[in-house]
Amino acid sequence: MRNVVIFPERIGGRYVRLDRPHSHISPWSIWISYSPDLVHWGDSRLVIKPATYHWDEEKIGPGATPIKTEAGWLNIYHGVFHTMAGGVYRLGVALHDLADPARVIGVADDWIVQPTDPWEVTGYVPNVVFTCGAIPEDDGTVKIYWGGADSVMCVGTAKIQNLVDLCLKESRPAMSAG
Repeated sequence: MRNVVIFPERIGGRYVRLDRPHSHISPWSIWISYSPDLVHWGDSRLVIKPATYHWDEEKIGPGATPIKTEAGWLNIYHGVFHTMAGGVYRLGVALHDLADPARVIGVADDWIVQPTDPWEVTGYVPNVVFTCGAIPEDDGTVKIYWGGADSVMCVGTAKIQNLVDLCLKESRPAMSAG
C-alpha cells in the first residue's frame, strides 16, 4: 500500500481508508477499503482513476486526511503528469459522499497547487508538490501542507468552500481514464 489516509471518523460503523495499492488492476489509482478494527481490511474497490491526457494522467494517490464538509468528504490528492524531464506532481481535490464515501460526487477538473517556487521546482526530486496534511480552521479555511521537491515543507491556505465548488461546478468523472 502507498499513500494511505484514514477518514477521521467511522462511517457506517467501520473505519474507512483511501490508498493506492500496488496492483496490476487499475494501477496508480485511488481505492477505498473498510475495516471493523483497523487491522483487517476489505470490501476494497476502485474509486478514482487518473484521467487520460490530463494533469494527473500518470498516477494519483491520496495525501491528507479527508475533511468533512456539508457537501461531502473533501479529499486532497496528488496527481502526476509525465514529461520528457520527468514527472510533475500537482495537487487536486475530489468530493466523496458523506454516508457512502465510495461514491465520488465530483473530481475537480483542474489542479489546486503545482510546483512553481524554486524550492518546489529544484531539490531532491524536482517538480514535486506532495500533500501530507490538511488542517481545517474554524473560519472556513484549510491549511494545506505539502512537500516541495522532496526537500522542504510548504503550507498554503484555501477556502474550503472554494475547493468544494471546484468539485461540484468544475468537475470531471472519477473513472474517466481510458
